[in-house]
Order: sequence, then C-alpha cells, then structure tokens
Amino acid sequence: MAEILVETSARHVHVTKETLEVLFGKGAELTKKKDLSQPGQFASEQRVTVVGPKRELANVSILGPCRPADQVELSATDARSIGVDIAIRESGDIAGTPGCTLRGPAGEVTIKEGVIVAKRHIHLTPETAEKLGLKSKDVVWVKCKTNGREAILGDVVVRVSEKFADAMHIDTDESNAISATPNLMGEIIKSL
Repeated sequence: MAEILVETSARHVHVTKETLEVLFGKGAELTKKKDLSQPGQFASEQRVTVVGPKRELANVSILGPCRPADQVELSATDARSIGVDIAIRESGDIAGTPGCTLRGPAGEVTIKEGVIVAKRHIHLTPETAEKLGLKSKDVVWVKCKTNGREAILGDVVVRVSEKFADAMHIDTDESNAISATPNLMGEIIKSL
C-alpha cells in the first residue's frame, strides 16, 4: 500500500516581482512568515485583497518566491462568491482562465487571466515516483480514511520533480468535504 500525506492548500496568490512592487511599493520584497512543505516555498507576511465582479476576499496570503506569472488559487466556493467562473487547472496552466484585481497597500493590479481552482495533485520526488511506478501526468485515485467522511478522490494528477517533497494537495472545499485533519494519510490507488 502506497501512502501519501494529504495537505490542505488554502486560498493564496503568486505574484511577479513587477506586480509585488505595484502592490507594495518600489523595491518591495516578500517577507517569509513560514516555510511550506514544498522546498523553497513559503507563506509571506504580505497579504492582498482579491477583487471580483461580485465581492472581494481580504487578507489573502502571497506565497513566495515571486513567479514568472501572476496566479490566484481559490476554492470553487471562493470563486463563485466573488463572481468568477471556475477554471479547474494545474498550477501554471492559466491560459484562458478568468482574471481579477489584486489590491495592496500601495496600489492595485488587474490581471486578465490567472484565477484557478487548483486541480488536486500529488508532488513526488523522482525516487518515490520510481518506487511507486508512477510518472508525471499520471492520474490516480486517493483513498482518504477520515472520521465519518471516508472518501476516494479521483482525477489526482501526479507531478514529479527533484524540487518536490512527497505530498498531496487539496483545496479547502475538498478538505472540508472529507473532514481532513492534520497529518492525514491517503492511500494511492493506480486505478479502480
């Protein structure tokens, strides 16, 4: 049985250096608040307001380091609440997705695309992937045994890189639906 740590990824924003400077002022840098489970990734002290056609979400964390493109990752509930269409995508696949406005203390930026609901996925090191007989872009199922809400999550994309640490990521809607708890382990099922 192959087990994987299942982590909840709350709403967050990735920004370019240029966007960061518009939002927080010239020369602004991300200040690390805490490291995340993926090596080199961190939650920053900086927060923004995500503005949609219907309403806004305040205090949304920016994750670092800066990226080549702006991206806003929301749950489907968040997207609906601010009036943005739901685009379920892998991180980085933002072409043709909805946009929004990001507001910071020094200014705001309207992005034409980049708002996604992240497709559930598993990060694996090459060593773990080889051991499990998996490769990037494989799609698996993951059985999560939780108290009163056991579930099998399908359409889980495998992503393999030497830059990763082994973990599965689901959003807050999915986490709440299965009553996920810290240190939840899921069983990887290659097919049903």
